[in-house]
Amino acid sequence: MENTKPIVKLSADRSDIINLERGKIPPQAIDLEEVVLGAMMIDKKGVDTVIDILHPDVFYKEAHKYIYEAIVKLFESSEPIDLLTVSSQLRKDGKLELIGNDFYLIQLTQKVSSSAHIEFHARIILQKFIQRSLIKISSEIIEDAYDETTDVFDLLDNAEAKLYEVTQGNIKKSSETAQSLVMQAKKKIEEISNKEGLSGIPSGFDKLDKLTSGWQPSDLIIVAARPGMGKTALTLSMARNIAVNSNIPVAFFSLEMSSVQLITRLISSETGLSSEKLRTGKLEKHEWEQLNVKVKGLEKAPLFIDDTPSLSIFDLRAKARRLASQHGIRLIVIDYLQLMTAGGTQKGGNREQEISTISRNLKALAKELDVPVIALSQLSRAVETRGGSKRPLLSDLRESGAIEQDADIVSFIYRPEYYKIEEWDDEERSPTQGQAEFIVAKHRNGGLDNIRLKFIGQLGKFDNLDDFDSPFEFQSKMNEGDDNPFTTKNLPSADDAFGSSMNQEFNPDDDNDVPF
Repeated sequence: MENTKPIVKLSADRSDIINLERGKIPPQAIDLEEVVLGAMMIDKKGVDTVIDILHPDVFYKEAHKYIYEAIVKLFESSEPIDLLTVSSQLRKDGKLELIGNDFYLIQLTQKVSSSAHIEFHARIILQKFIQRSLIKISSEIIEDAYDETTDVFDLLDNAEAKLYEVTQGNIKKSSETAQSLVMQAKKKIEEISNKEGLSGIPSGFDKLDKLTSGWQPSDLIIVAARPGMGKTALTLSMARNIAVNSNIPVAFFSLEMSSVQLITRLISSETGLSSEKLRTGKLEKHEWEQLNVKVKGLEKAPLFIDDTPSLSIFDLRAKARRLASQHGIRLIVIDYLQLMTAGGTQKGGNREQEISTISRNLKALAKELDVPVIALSQLSRAVETRGGSKRPLLSDLRESGAIEQDADIVSFIYRPEYYKIEEWDDEERSPTQGQAEFIVAKHRNGGLDNIRLKFIGQLGKFDNLDDFDSPFEFQSKMNEGDDNPFTTKNLPSADDAFGSSMNQEFNPDDDNDVPF
């Protein structure tokens, strides 16, 4: 009779099975786990040092995981942590016998005399856990790669997402208790109260920042408008304010314009030289000097532009993770949402379903990287055909109601001047020339408002609306007073500052936001 090996069913995961087949033991440091737990039970300083570094899953031995969970519960309840209290907590949890009763706890405390070097030991334990995680992820990727039914783009996205979690040290946890979340929220509120200025990323527009307190981490912000309203110009102005003025890293994904075109717009905005002059290169000597001097701040700005056409949501997530890891990106801009593709397994179906997938994934990306994501969006033609006011409404969002559902903030750009409307529809009936309205129509965590901004079309730029609504008012104001050094003779003329394109008209049918 042939000798046959009995079939043994293992409850271990795939990585453990592969390790057993190869005769290898997963990376571990049980002796250091014992030292760290023993030190935490004899010295409170040890608890304070380690509690933010480790979580229960990093422990290789199951008993050590239960002991650490008991220590964390005592810490969250502000209870003293020692041999007796840990034993009592384990008894309440019904896990005292599982770890070997009080005798095992006593053994742990006898292995160490102080909490010296506990942080170093804890980080070695964490490293071993990361090694085990990488082995597990790798084995899962190998097995999935052999599965012919697996979509290769889904496989790439899932693999990169798992590796990114390990890189950041943020291995997903199933859930958190209300108590721990309240403690986190209180800590965040305290940090905000002690922090001067805004709690989020400043847009550079004063009234908007006052309303939102800056763009908040994990928020999805939709900026929607009809073609020609200045979507790209507005977000470029924001990106410039954030990267140049605040030195905060920004990623700008442009699916419509090339990176050189975008940076040329920023150069025009920064230098005051018209787009026509920059496009033709016909600059005077003093304008070349002006160009070289004023772009220095832009050259040093942490602004990263990607102009990959027809970018899929999976490619975007991969690129964004890489930028976050390598450059610490704190804001992402996408221009614009309707030019993206779903990619992956999203084949067939209608465009509305595809846009729903994209918006849902953009919100997931904002949460994953904990950064605000600003996505531009087109509006339907209903705005053009509607009689009376041309102000956009939430119902005008094109192709999908999922955009409104997923977004934390939905905003619109409205320029009455675009529709040949010369006066605002308010009591003052003030002129609309060179002005725009930023309409916050949905704000999940704050109020709504219509905020007026200055629009300088010749430079493709938005700015705060102040007392000087036009270059001519600015010159008149600066000319007042003999002791004022800023007189009109020292100011460039409108033609010098903006070039012959100053009188250029916008074409409502043009798909570009600003003629450039």
